[in-house]
Amino acid sequence: MRVALLAAAPFDKQGWGRYARDLIATLEAHGVAITLIASTDAPADSGLPVSAYHRLLPPLVPAPRFTTARHLWAIASVRQAASACDLIHVIAEPYALEAGFGAKPLVVTAHGTYLPLTARHPLLGWRYRHTYRRARILCVSSYTQKRVLESVPGAHTEVIPNGVDVSRFQTLPAPITKRGPLIVSVGQIKRRKGFHLLIRAMPSVHDLYPDAEAVIIGDTSADQDYVASLNAEIQRLNLQGVVRLTGRVSDEQLRAYYAAADIFALPALSSKTQFEGFGLVYLEASAAGLPVIGTRDCGAEDAIREGETGLLIPQDDSAALTAAIDSLLRDPDLRTRMGAAGKVFAASQTWDQVGDRVAAAYQTVIARKK
Repeated sequence: MRVALLAAAPFDKQGWGRYARDLIATLEAHGVAITLIASTDAPADSGLPVSAYHRLLPPLVPAPRFTTARHLWAIASVRQAASACDLIHVIAEPYALEAGFGAKPLVVTAHGTYLPLTARHPLLGWRYRHTYRRARILCVSSYTQKRVLESVPGAHTEVIPNGVDVSRFQTLPAPITKRGPLIVSVGQIKRRKGFHLLIRAMPSVHDLYPDAEAVIIGDTSADQDYVASLNAEIQRLNLQGVVRLTGRVSDEQLRAYYAAADIFALPALSSKTQFEGFGLVYLEASAAGLPVIGTRDCGAEDAIREGETGLLIPQDDSAALTAAIDSLLRDPDLRTRMGAAGKVFAASQTWDQVGDRVAAAYQTVIARKK
C-alpha cells in the first residue's frame, strides 16, 4: 500500500509533527510505503523511513502572509506528488484543502481545534466541509469526535487515540533536586492549557504543604502576552520560588522532572473555538508513573481513567484543582496506586496499537472506493 501523508514541520517541536514522525515509524512496520508531503519549513532531510519526500505545503506555525493563497497554490503540486499513491492521509487538518481535490481515498486525522476551525473558514469553509464529508476522519478522542460532528454533521468518524512511546519513560534519569512535594505541568504555554489556574491554586496548596512547588514546562513563544500574565500572577500572589516557568527543556531534563514529581496536573480549558483534543502529556506522565490531574469536557477524558490513573475535575475551577492536589499529596498510597495503574494503561496505548488501527482504516477506505 502506498500512502501520501500531508504533514507539518518541524517533526519534534509540535503535536502535528510528532504525530507524523511516530505514525510513519509504525506504518513502516506495517509495510506501508510513505510519500511524505511536508511544509516548506521542514528539514531538507526528514530522517524518516519514507519512499519519497516533498516540501510543498505552506508552514502552519507561524502561518505566513497570504496563507490561504499559498494553500490554493499548492494544490496542483500536491496532486502530482501523490499521483502514484493509493490513498492520501492528512495529518495537519488545514492541509485538507490541498488533499480534497481529486478522487483518491482520503483519511484525515482530527487532533482537536483545527478541524472545526477550518470547517468554519470564512472563505473556504464550504470546501473544507465537502472534503471532510468524503473522508474517513480519525479522531484522537471521543470529545474531539463530538466537536467534529458538531462542525460537520454526518461525517464518517472513528476514534483512534494517540499513542505513547512508553520506552522513553521505562528508565528515568536521576531526578532533579527538590525541597518538597512537586507538581509538574507540561505543554505549550497558551491560555487553553489552564496554567493560570494552577498558579491560582498554589497559594492554598502552599498553605497546606509549605515546601510544595510547581514547575510549568513548555514553549513560551506562542503567546507572549499570556506568558507575561502568568509571570505577573506569580508576582501578585507572591509565589516567587514556589512556581517556576522553565520554558522548553531537553527530553533528558523533562524526564528528570517526571522522576522527581509527585503529581502531574494540566487543567485544560475548552471554548467555542479551542479545546484540548487529547492531551498526550497526560499519557506520557502516566507512563512515567505519575498520578495525573486533568479536566472534564475535553480530550483528557480519554487520556485519564478517572479514579484509576488520575483525577478529572471541572474546568476553570482552581478550588477543585487545589482539592485534587491535596487529596493526592496527603495519600502516598493513592499516588502509588494511580502511578502504577497509569503505567499499565499507557502500555496499552502504544504506537503499535495505533498503527494496527490506522492501517485497518486505510484498508477500509480503499475497499470502499473499489
